[in-house]
Amino acid sequence: MVNYRIISKIIGHLLLIEMLFMLVCVGMSLLYDEDDVMAFILSASATAMAGLLCKYFGRHAGNNLSRRDAYLVVTAAWVIFSAFGMLPFLIGGYISNITDAYFETMSGFTTTGATILDDVEWLPHGILFWRSLMQWIGALGIVFFTIAILPSMVGGSTKVFAAEVTGPFKSKIHPRLSTSAKWLWSIYLAITCACIIAYWLAGMPWFDSLNYSMTTTATGGFAPHNDSAEYFISPLIEYISVAFQFLSGMNFVLLYAMVFKGQIVNVFRNSEFRMYLSIVFASTLFIMYMLISCNDYDLERAFRCSLFQVVSFITTTGLFNDDAGQWPHITWVVLGCCMFTGACAGSTSGGFKCIRGVMIMKVLRNEFRRILHPNAVLPVKINGQNVPQDKITGLIAFFAVYIIMCVISATIMIAVGIDNTNAITIALSCLSNVGPTLGTEIGPVMSWSCLPDGIKWICSLLMLMGRLEIMSVLVLFTRSYWKEN
Repeated sequence: MVNYRIISKIIGHLLLIEMLFMLVCVGMSLLYDEDDVMAFILSASATAMAGLLCKYFGRHAGNNLSRRDAYLVVTAAWVIFSAFGMLPFLIGGYISNITDAYFETMSGFTTTGATILDDVEWLPHGILFWRSLMQWIGALGIVFFTIAILPSMVGGSTKVFAAEVTGPFKSKIHPRLSTSAKWLWSIYLAITCACIIAYWLAGMPWFDSLNYSMTTTATGGFAPHNDSAEYFISPLIEYISVAFQFLSGMNFVLLYAMVFKGQIVNVFRNSEFRMYLSIVFASTLFIMYMLISCNDYDLERAFRCSLFQVVSFITTTGLFNDDAGQWPHITWVVLGCCMFTGACAGSTSGGFKCIRGVMIMKVLRNEFRRILHPNAVLPVKINGQNVPQDKITGLIAFFAVYIIMCVISATIMIAVGIDNTNAITIALSCLSNVGPTLGTEIGPVMSWSCLPDGIKWICSLLMLMGRLEIMSVLVLFTRSYWKEN
């Protein structure tokens, strides 16, 4: 049976944390003396009241969270966080309707980066900061953040970790999950601070460097300028952005081993990292060749634009330094494959994840060998360790559901009049939490404001499912989940 009291208690704590983040934005609004101060004060007040009410309802709850409760609390946390996170947009009048506000907020927290705003540069600084902060919070996980700062509040935190953290393998730095969470958030904060300094030294104003660093390390894509990274017309800034996007696409446990334990050689022996690096290298070379031969780019510009877009798509960041919609269509296929694949598990990126790609390739190789040697015992090994059969079964199920969800979503979009290319890439972009699409109606540098409201709600659901890797959400719609036993 679902324990609603403990779920209410956890949601209450989460809402109070969200209220504190809104108060930070109040400080930003006061600093620039703009008209969004009251929007954040009212939003924070409403969020605090709801949080206290939830805590009151769960005041007698224990601290023992079951696996069933964990999946519900994680999904509910993201839905409710987004519902209250949209209040500053609505109260301030910066977004006029609930559909668009919820879409924008869900896109922020899930680090998708798709926006319905055609012009973001007229927004006040507090709202721009809130858009970036949403992505920074959501990158490693809302509940996972709570485990790091309030470990005693989330009972059964290992189950929550399994429900929220991405990838088929849940790697930990330390046996205690709360300690691992602190380390991972510390690494994430260190990367963000380094990115802020690098952007500032490269010539960005401090407010832009703060916002771009949060959206870069979160692999989110929201930017305070309509032209994204292209706004600065600075190759140095673009190369810095590529470097930090790439780092944020690495497994943070691997980053910890590299930085704090000096295991640099082991990083390059890691099969997932090698696949990640290989895809970036091969895709960049191919697109660079196409840009030189078909679009008359010079060598440096072709390399920079192709590298930036490949890293942006594979890490599901969504920043841009060029309009890929004007590139040869064959490059769209390559970028679409990067969008689907994603970077490493245990990073801030979305997508299918390279580790699953490695697993699929090894399963396929074993099947070909089994045709020749039917009685052979052929284990699947990743980095020298056997992969349990249940992980392989889970991989096949995840891949099947991923494709089915893309096909169903794209079919619905085509049925309402969206062109085929856009429909497919919108579905893929939402499920992979990428942000940009490839097509003519909604290109990689355009907003999603022209989509019908119904499609925006479907996209919001796809973003949530993509961030929680589908199964954590779909399990709530199964009959067995709601059975008492």
